[in-house]
Amino acid sequence: MTNIPHRLRLGAIIPILGLLCAAAPAQPANAPNPFGRWLNPRGDVEVAVAPCGAMLCGTVTWVGGQAVADAADAGVGHLVGTQLLRDYHREGDGGWQGEVYVPDMGGSFFSRIHQPDPAHLRISGCILHGLICKSQIWSKRS
Repeated sequence: MTNIPHRLRLGAIIPILGLLCAAAPAQPANAPNPFGRWLNPRGDVEVAVAPCGAMLCGTVTWVGGQAVADAADAGVGHLVGTQLLRDYHREGDGGWQGEVYVPDMGGSFFSRIHQPDPAHLRISGCILHGLICKSQIWSKRS
């Protein structure tokens, strides 16, 4: 052990711990975990949901079927790698609020994510800051 006083050693460690804790969004102990791979209701889009700094983001990892045709009709040639869920922060009710990018509509919309159980996410895209919304239930990929 070195001759560095105990309080100086702790002083160097505490900022590092703070950075590590800030890297992943805090969750209540009993809250379902939204991180992982999720399939849209049609099963033709898979999104990997992960922390991005202190936020939550979701990136397309696989597409097939009708999603490919819908994207092509909207002029989007390549969906894999596209960030659909952007800059979500935790809300007081345990949900998340951010922006969802909808490639077929060519834009991003105010959005909320709630997780009713460990196997499902309810993702809502809204206009007028939440006055008119459309939701989908996504399923966790095994």
